[in-house]
Amino acid sequence: MSRPAALALACAALLLAALPARALDWTATEKTVHYAIDGSTGMALYQSIGQNGPVVSLKRAIALTEYELLWGRDYVPDGTACRLAAVRPFLTITYRLPRPRGALDGGTQARWTTFIAGITTHEHVHGALMRSMVDDIIGQTLGLVVEADPECSKIRAEVERRVIAAHARYKARNRAFEQSEMAPGGNVQQLVLGLVR
Repeated sequence: MSRPAALALACAALLLAALPARALDWTATEKTVHYAIDGSTGMALYQSIGQNGPVVSLKRAIALTEYELLWGRDYVPDGTACRLAAVRPFLTITYRLPRPRGALDGGTQARWTTFIAGITTHEHVHGALMRSMVDDIIGQTLGLVVEADPECSKIRAEVERRVIAAHARYKARNRAFEQSEMAPGGNVQQLVLGLVR
């Protein structure tokens, strides 16, 4: 295994170990979609990524991880209070990755394999952070009781407040990971250099 790929795996393992334990047994739906790139050398492939990659903040990216999150929640009146008795997250994570349209020669194929393995690992950490956000939301909301709320209206505002706070924590963790990976000399730069050399 190359040094950049090993570094990516080590970073992923450390981040995943720091994530909270699952608060509820649930499963995210994950899918991978590919966009086509052309080229017979590492440099040509990277240039094609720059022309065809997903747009993020008005710039082309190598890859992108997106999510859709929907919830089922059971609010139960309990005397004059209201309790959030059950939550059901429906998380779909989509990884968008490049894929060469044509066959590559041995040396280029080997460099591409190392590159895409590292990029895939990087994107899967983003996915793990998304799952961690859902666990955080579950931990902050499941079993919540709001007194003097027999119509279960106040509790919804409190749940929304806690969801917004959990999303902010997710964004901060995601941003810190991305900054570390994209820094000069960081993992993504090393993966790119390994591809284009």
